[in-house]
Amino acid sequence: QRPSGTEIFSRYKLQHRRARINQQINKEMRMRAGAENLFKATSNHKVKETVALELSYVNSNLQLLKEELEELNSCVDVYQNDSESISVPMIPLGLKETKEMDLMAPLKPRLHVFTLFPPLPQAMRTPSRNEAGLELLMEYYNQLYFLDNRFFPPNKNLGVFFHWYDSLTGVPSHQRALAFEKGSVLFNIGALHTQIGARQDRTTLQGVDRAIDAFQKAAGAFNYLKENFSNAPSLDMSTASLNMLVRLMIAQVQECVFEKVTLTSAQNDFFTQLQIAQEAARVEEVYSLVHQTMTQAHVKDYVPFSWATMVHVKSEHFKALSHYYAALALCDSPSVSDADLPEHEKAFVQFHVTVPEGPSLHLVLQDQEERRKLGKAHLKKAIMRHEEAMRIHSLCKILRKMDILQEVLSFTHKHSLSKYSEIDHEEDFFETGDAPDIHPKTNQRPEIKSPNFSQVKVTDIFHRLGPLSVFSAKNKWHPARRVHLARGENGFGLTLRGDSPVLIAGVIPGGCASEAGLKEGDYIVSVNSEDCKWSKHAEVVQLMKSVGEEGVDIGVVTLQSSDGQNVLPSWEKGSRGGGQPDCSWSPPPAPDALVNFMTPETDKNDNQ
Repeated sequence: QRPSGTEIFSRYKLQHRRARINQQINKEMRMRAGAENLFKATSNHKVKETVALELSYVNSNLQLLKEELEELNSCVDVYQNDSESISVPMIPLGLKETKEMDLMAPLKPRLHVFTLFPPLPQAMRTPSRNEAGLELLMEYYNQLYFLDNRFFPPNKNLGVFFHWYDSLTGVPSHQRALAFEKGSVLFNIGALHTQIGARQDRTTLQGVDRAIDAFQKAAGAFNYLKENFSNAPSLDMSTASLNMLVRLMIAQVQECVFEKVTLTSAQNDFFTQLQIAQEAARVEEVYSLVHQTMTQAHVKDYVPFSWATMVHVKSEHFKALSHYYAALALCDSPSVSDADLPEHEKAFVQFHVTVPEGPSLHLVLQDQEERRKLGKAHLKKAIMRHEEAMRIHSLCKILRKMDILQEVLSFTHKHSLSKYSEIDHEEDFFETGDAPDIHPKTNQRPEIKSPNFSQVKVTDIFHRLGPLSVFSAKNKWHPARRVHLARGENGFGLTLRGDSPVLIAGVIPGGCASEAGLKEGDYIVSVNSEDCKWSKHAEVVQLMKSVGEEGVDIGVVTLQSSDGQNVLPSWEKGSRGGGQPDCSWSPPPAPDALVNFMTPETDKNDNQ
């Protein structure tokens, strides 16, 4: 399903407004920091009064900006499907904003050995809201693997600051840890999945399946971020926030499952209505859990109020639907015959959380009047829950503007009222009892789908620098040098070993190689200006043999130890297999260990 031009423009306009507000929040926070420092530093009473007044203005502006950003985060209707069908809106996330930066400047000093360096692509700041946009983000995330291993030594940084704005609060954060860049891109992958899921037409089976897949992948991205990264500098990537987002995505998947069941249920018999009622109860259960998570002390302060309200509304809405479908099962199905009674009893005994008051289940199933009484009790509860949902909805100014949600709540409420009027008799003198809650149950449990990085293969843009396993940030190199080597009576006076790159494993004392300054442990990176970092052993030998009496120019680099001496890597001390992996790579499903956004020893002051 391709987005319309109007939809694309609306989302672009919304994201542009978010970016503008983020910049204004950043400016106000800098002004506040400066004013607070001046307030602490000065002892002049008049200056303190002036600064205090300025601080009150800044804090007021910040509050207004954050309220405006919250309203933008609440604009879920922009991301919804624009068909004329009535569907309950879903909650998508806006993308995290970032600043443009030039990664090449700090990397150039590490590239003194090499030439013809290809430019690094900019971060994908404004991906399209479709599979192509997701692929671009995945490609960039995968490319960061090469960048990390090539140029970022373990437990060190290159002084590059990665700037990102909090998705929910707009507060800026920056760190020198590349993990912050990775985590932010991964967050946007999850956010983009939420937008794709929200815009599906869920009145069709294909649309529901796509929405389920998108929200499951969003949950997987946020869960992967929660489990594999720590010490996040921004609230939206904290453990509490990510846990809330995972639960929200799972709830939205469960809601889609309910819609799928209603779409695929061709019959309206007793068992089908019971199944739909239990599916609705399951949706109510997961949304209640999300609402509890959103109202926790360390989460409720930055989650948009409209989100928490919508989740609460949905919880009440689906509780009402569970009782509505329970009433349909009881009132619209004929009495059960003796032959079918065991099967119906088996299904009905596990349907309620507690046993209904009054006659036995055996009598309820066989007596049409008793079924009507219990059905009426369920409808009474459904109407009460519908009215509670509409009451909660009316308390939120932003939700009151959402016509689709208002229409859905009103539509389902009228259906329950109509059914209640249909089964209500004037001669009913009994007091309608309290129907027990429905036992939640689902036939399709949501799946948290972790990002499949292997689906998007990328080519190392630093391929010319040589095999990643050798020319990486783990190894420190002496500057490259060029050596002219002539052939003597006994050849070049050296022995070679290995592939990609070829290693000088031995130098004969007094030989040509020794006289030219070559040493054991040097790597051959070029022969007569021809790049050999990826060359096989036989290819380098052939190039050297093909030279004439004038000799050969060899480019070599040397691995340097901590004490500045030439060293032979551990894998060279034994036999080494030929060749290196191809530069086309897909990241592993999970890192070997938990990744810290911030390295305590080097980034103590990077968290803003």
